[in-house]
Amino acid sequence: MDPVKPEEISHPPMDQLQGLEYCIDSNPPWGEAIALGFEHYILALGTAVMIPSFLVPMMGGDDGDKVRVVQTLLFIQGVNTLLQTLFGTRLPTVIGGSYAFMVPIISIIHDSSLTRIEDPQLRFLSTMRAVQGAVIVASSVQIILGFSQLWAICSRFFSPVGMVPVIALTGFGLFNRGFPVVGTCVEIGIPMLILFVLFSQYLKSFQFRQFPVVERFAMIIALIIVWAYAHLLTASGAYKHRPHQTQVNCRTDMSNLISSAPWIKIPYPLQWGAPSFDAGHAFAMMAAVLVSLVESTGAFKAAARLASATPPPPHVLSRGIGWQGIGILLNGLFGTLSGSSVSVENVGLLGSTRVGSRRVIQISAGFMIFFSMLGKFGALFASIPFTIFAAVYCVLFGLVASVGLSFLQFTNMNSLRNLFITGVSLFLGLSIPEYFRDFAVKALHGPAHTNAGWFNDFLNTIFSSSPMVALMIAVFLDNTLDYKESAKDRGLPWWAKFRTFKGDSRNEEFYTLPFNLNRFFPPS
Repeated sequence: MDPVKPEEISHPPMDQLQGLEYCIDSNPPWGEAIALGFEHYILALGTAVMIPSFLVPMMGGDDGDKVRVVQTLLFIQGVNTLLQTLFGTRLPTVIGGSYAFMVPIISIIHDSSLTRIEDPQLRFLSTMRAVQGAVIVASSVQIILGFSQLWAICSRFFSPVGMVPVIALTGFGLFNRGFPVVGTCVEIGIPMLILFVLFSQYLKSFQFRQFPVVERFAMIIALIIVWAYAHLLTASGAYKHRPHQTQVNCRTDMSNLISSAPWIKIPYPLQWGAPSFDAGHAFAMMAAVLVSLVESTGAFKAAARLASATPPPPHVLSRGIGWQGIGILLNGLFGTLSGSSVSVENVGLLGSTRVGSRRVIQISAGFMIFFSMLGKFGALFASIPFTIFAAVYCVLFGLVASVGLSFLQFTNMNSLRNLFITGVSLFLGLSIPEYFRDFAVKALHGPAHTNAGWFNDFLNTIFSSSPMVALMIAVFLDNTLDYKESAKDRGLPWWAKFRTFKGDSRNEEFYTLPFNLNRFFPPS
């Protein structure tokens, strides 16, 4: 047998991911683009419904309040997505609600000054206004870091080795929203997971009139089948005598969104009244804003790869963070009970459909805005059981995580230094947040538990985020351990050309602002 040649067992590093049908600036036909935009809209509903469904009842709100918050969050998601794809990084990313804001918001809900209000509706409105005030103040962190280009300066300390754990844990760190949720209703979660994998991978070569309909719309096809199956189980009385929590996770009629939704309702700023401001609440919320900054940084880099674009230069990344800060300000002004970050599941869908087109995401933003105003129609789609979304997350979060791992191709993984940094950052990035979450479940408060509530919320929020922990550890180790002698091993020679806008000719194609705005905001 002839000896194997090195080129036969190795694969050269590639700046852009290959195999996509449409990249960031190429567009499918209008019919296909609209259908794909609707698919992204349906996927974005999971988080948009889950966050208000969890928080509004804790605040004393009723089903009508929950519907209004869902509609408002969807509306702002659409606006923020358009702003980001037009003026921010210009990557095909959906800007959705963020779970990073849950810890400080729950802390505000449990504030003694609010819990003593006896009237549930008044307590809901007072709590909403307190959350709005905190989010409005905290949004200034991303606005300042982004538009002042301070985040661009910080990102110059990033290397492929340092970014691998951050991007990977942007997906892996969400593991508790995957199969643990699927397990709450296995009779619809498992079929959804199996069908999605079957359609998107094993039947992707099936074509109708030379169009890969199954690959493009695997999620929608599987969702329709399982949603109909879940409705059949609900209508047949299969859950009539099951525990309440099982009914919430499995039934298609438990959200009460359709009956509570108005036919037409247009969200507007300060619709809940004038925000109230508290320094402690605002400081704690700043931790969530920092977490969403880091998580979005990882998601932006993953989206660039899945859109077959080059890594965004530091000033483009910083510009995107600045516009995300504007988005968080809008969250506060409109009252969405959340901040904003890049929707990781929608980034994963770029890879699943092999369509990384910016236009598709802009169309999905149009669907979000349109259906948020037409309450009954939007509520119909929003009534999909969250277990179905969790099954899809199992695939899409894993896909985003693997994109992070793919950055290892630009580094020397025969280096013990790189193995140490990657392994320790990944392990602690999973282990530390899991400790904080597990501690909070058992003790009903986080490990940080002093008399200063704002300080507790700040630390508990920071260390409950896997990408945030990974960034702190990986970037510190990467810039202190033999960093001068290890530039080539770290992947810096490859990374260097993407550190400036003019370092690579493709940057202009992917990241130039529309309407010739680069005249007023010249790239650095």
